[in-house]
Amino acid sequence: MSKADDLYEFASGYLVGGLCGSGRLNHALGQPFYVTQGEGSKVYDLEGREYVDLHMSFGASFLGHGHPKVRAAIAKALDLGIICSHETPYHSQLAKKLVDILPCADLVRFTMSGTETTYYLLRLAREYTGKDKIVKFEGHFHGYHDYLQYNHSPASGQGLPRIRRESGGVPNGLDELVIVLPFNDLKRLEETLDRRSDEIAAVILEPINYNSGGIRPRPGYLEAMRDLTTANDVVLIFDEILSAFRTGPGCAQAYLGVTPDLCAVGKALGGGMPISVFAGKREIMADIAPLGQAQHSGTYPGHLTAVMAANAVLDEITQFDFYEKLLGRCDDLYEGIREIIARTGVRCWLQAIGAEFCLLFGLDEEPTDYATVAQSDTRLLHQFCAAALRHGIHFHSGLHLSMSSAHTKEDVDRALEGIEAAMREIV
Repeated sequence: MSKADDLYEFASGYLVGGLCGSGRLNHALGQPFYVTQGEGSKVYDLEGREYVDLHMSFGASFLGHGHPKVRAAIAKALDLGIICSHETPYHSQLAKKLVDILPCADLVRFTMSGTETTYYLLRLAREYTGKDKIVKFEGHFHGYHDYLQYNHSPASGQGLPRIRRESGGVPNGLDELVIVLPFNDLKRLEETLDRRSDEIAAVILEPINYNSGGIRPRPGYLEAMRDLTTANDVVLIFDEILSAFRTGPGCAQAYLGVTPDLCAVGKALGGGMPISVFAGKREIMADIAPLGQAQHSGTYPGHLTAVMAANAVLDEITQFDFYEKLLGRCDDLYEGIREIIARTGVRCWLQAIGAEFCLLFGLDEEPTDYATVAQSDTRLLHQFCAAALRHGIHFHSGLHLSMSSAHTKEDVDRALEGIEAAMREIV
């Protein structure tokens, strides 16, 4: 057996499924992809082999693995005493930076994960409106708490019109609190809000549905959604845990030109450290204790090590040429992949927006809804990801893939070489 096989067998004796999180299973391998180290755009496996990383910790390592400024920020936090459960000047500095760049943000609060963040956002919206029901969209993922464990990744034919729980253990009664709609179907949204606005506290969505293949909103869809939610006294929430900073410092809300009432920001913010944020309009955020009645607190939210790292990330991404360099490198990769698809004849659609992209095998055109993405060939995707690993390129095995500012021209050239070799293997 390989070192990875041995470790997986050992880990399975002590960790449930041999994993710290179910999403870490690499379906292309049938076990985790084990690493010993990450450096910049590269990761290294148990045998010491080097890989160009196009997974980047589910997009969290936006500046690369171990960026020097992030490391220095964390070192400073350690020198200050590994502070948690205390407020410091660094917390307020980070909050101001976020308010300065996020269109919807008047006030912010810190959390440790995307799951926590969307949980608190729903609590806040319910407190503010006095209503209970939440509208979400099929294919949109908002973490693992019970309130939104519906229709985020049903297999083809198993989703709408059926309301599908995506986890065991979700109480039956919560089904009555969620309304699941197809994304990009304005008529359905309008009908739902017209009939049920007196019950609906919030509409929550990924403004760019990166978790399900990078589905972008149709022209005018989000603008109409903004108008409809305002007219019906419904809170509009953008879940930007994944979309944050992929297209610019103002996130998808600035890129798309539509400002929500509240938003969630995470992953890239911490540069690999665990921190997320919920932010929004002052009149809504003021319903959080001690100003209002909606409770949010804990021992670890705003842990200084993560706050210092996030300050360093925001300082880096707001440099004048950061996005010109990053997005230029992304364009080089995407153009190369499209050329490879054409040369090899593999049936595959590359969906790419900003620093996130997706390979949808079995599709020939851009998808506009989850039902189309669900028809993509995941078996072929997994074959490709396994082949890519053999050629030194790490993709994990899911639908969203990530670039970082650490990727160089040489990395892109090497990635394209490995991608072409992998695609030729699966033709």
